[in-house]
Amino acid sequence: MIGSNLLTAAFRIVTAAAMAIVLAGPAAAQQSNQYSMQEIIDAGHGFFGEASGGLAKVVERAFESYGLPNGYILGQEGSGAFVAGLTYGEGTLNTKNAGQHPVFWQGPSLGLDWGGQGSRTMMLVYNLPDVNALYDRFGGVSGSAYVIAGVGMQVNVNRDIVLVPIRAGVGARLGINAGYLKLTRQPTWNPF
Repeated sequence: MIGSNLLTAAFRIVTAAAMAIVLAGPAAAQQSNQYSMQEIIDAGHGFFGEASGGLAKVVERAFESYGLPNGYILGQEGSGAFVAGLTYGEGTLNTKNAGQHPVFWQGPSLGLDWGGQGSRTMMLVYNLPDVNALYDRFGGVSGSAYVIAGVGMQVNVNRDIVLVPIRAGVGARLGINAGYLKLTRQPTWNPF
């Protein structure tokens, strides 16, 4: 009877351990394709350099809202607006499972917005099923209020894919606007 109970208990432990491994498999695989907050902050500090003072707080806010990204873009952009505006940028998409890919973005905006800026940009990329899904239009609303320098965050969405551009830039910009970013494989002057 004691031997039978020990055998039953051992079987239950082995079964529970096997189920835990099976159930954790997809989650572990998914996490291996995602970036931790520390990995993103380290990449941002190396990229933004002196302008990275507020980066950790902005990244923390993005992680609280959207979780772990499965990609990020490092690049630079320029934008300007007087009611209607334009943005142009270029960078590199970084992923753990698909490597690095060049990315260009451009887009129009419309709103109560005035000024211009040049920015170093880190875009956190969430729910990216494959690299080709990135090359599309992502709509969003943006607000800016800084003179000389600042760090800001925006959210752009297309279906389930979420882009969170974090910008550290110089210039003078004040206002709020709605628009989209069109991400492409090649540079283009056409923002539409």
